[in-house]
Amino acid sequence: MIIFGKQLFLHTLKHYKNKIIRLMLAKEVDKEIFNLINKAGIKIERVDAKKAQALARGGNHQGFLAEVSEYEFCELKTLKNAKSLVVLSKISDVGNIGSIVRSCVCLGADGLIIINNQALSQSAISGIMRASSAAAYELDIAQASDELSLLNELKMAGFALFAADMNGVDIKEFIKNNEKPEKFALIMGSEGAGLSKKTLNKCDKTLAIKMQNGFESLNVAVACALIFDRIKNG
Repeated sequence: MIIFGKQLFLHTLKHYKNKIIRLMLAKEVDKEIFNLINKAGIKIERVDAKKAQALARGGNHQGFLAEVSEYEFCELKTLKNAKSLVVLSKISDVGNIGSIVRSCVCLGADGLIIINNQALSQSAISGIMRASSAAAYELDIAQASDELSLLNELKMAGFALFAADMNGVDIKEFIKNNEKPEKFALIMGSEGAGLSKKTLNKCDKTLAIKMQNGFESLNVAVACALIFDRIKNG
């Protein structure tokens, strides 16, 4: 899997060098970066601008690219002992997924489940890795295709299911009037379609962030972080 961009390149080099297969540079680097690479003991491969652009598939690589080991998804059954999960229903934007992955790691989620009709492509996974600043390496992530079956499994495993929906109960009021659940999963839908009625009916509670100043909703990644933090950390 190819990742690219200066910040992601350096972050991966500093924190996940065991995941790196090879490093590629399409530009000269300063002494500090060169010493960092040299200290890691990873050989540098020089590539020309044309090859770098092809490897990055037209993305802004800034002259920094790396081939890293493929991300290994976990099995759903390994998440059933978790205390807090985020479930993404048919969210396809890799930028949003990557931001949610990073929020999950920062806020202490035990895992993430991505529901889609098809498994994520390597290109999508690379985009998620980039958007999450490689935080995906720190999080157990599973994939699923049958949404209602998954929700039933989570219920059977003892999870309280909370759906995010603009017509739900104000999250502040819910936290004020209810004890923190022992185990919970927060279900987030796409910004366009949201969650289906069947999914909403499966959930124990529908929660919302009450908007001000005439706005109807927040970006799904922002909303996910706010609601999850309220449920988990009060």
